[in-house]
Amino acid sequence: MKKVYDNAAAALDGLLFDGMFVAAGGFGLCGIPELLLQAIKDAGTKDLTFASNNAGVDDFGIGILLQSRQVKKMVSSYVGENAEFMRQYLAGELEIEFNPQGTLAERMRAGGCGIPGFYTKTGVGTLVAEGKEHKEFDGETYILERGIFADLSIVKAWKADPTGNLVFRKTARNFNPPAAMCGKVCVVEVEEIVPTGTLDPDHIHLPGVYVHRLIQGEHEKRIEQRTVREA
Repeated sequence: MKKVYDNAAAALDGLLFDGMFVAAGGFGLCGIPELLLQAIKDAGTKDLTFASNNAGVDDFGIGILLQSRQVKKMVSSYVGENAEFMRQYLAGELEIEFNPQGTLAERMRAGGCGIPGFYTKTGVGTLVAEGKEHKEFDGETYILERGIFADLSIVKAWKADPTGNLVFRKTARNFNPPAAMCGKVCVVEVEEIVPTGTLDPDHIHLPGVYVHRLIQGEHEKRIEQRTVREA
């Protein structure tokens, strides 16, 4: 099965449709699939629902799709760095489903494992719990959270081999593995594709069985907030 494609547009060819549900990896500006997000913007696919830890910033990450008004709903944990996100939400132009970060990661992982739902104490007694099933276990109250089953997963890794085995670098190994697991189709962008057999099997973070399409590309190394001391 050929997994390596020439570019992001080719890797997404035939997969995009209006109203689809996309799981995207990354945390802040670290490990986000910037090339695939740009290709989705260029394709003009609209009414999208994204499950992602955050929405990037105004001109990078999912933020570029908010600017072009292609996102209908965000399932997220943190949205504090994106002014356009805030503007659309307060204006009632964007739906938001807030999830605690651990819950969101587990919802993705659960979907990837075929688990339709799980119980957690996180969020009990808060707005997060409203409308969700409550159940007692050993005298403690838990709420039911549903696994995420996305139409498409888009993630960024550091290295891959042609079969799709992935290695993530440092903090980029956060939401990328669970996001990759929960989509019907997973498309990955990497900094480097190495020959088969090069990667140490003990150092592979996500096996190629989860990966359907793969591209290599050049990526920006952005810093979300730069803090320096006075001279």
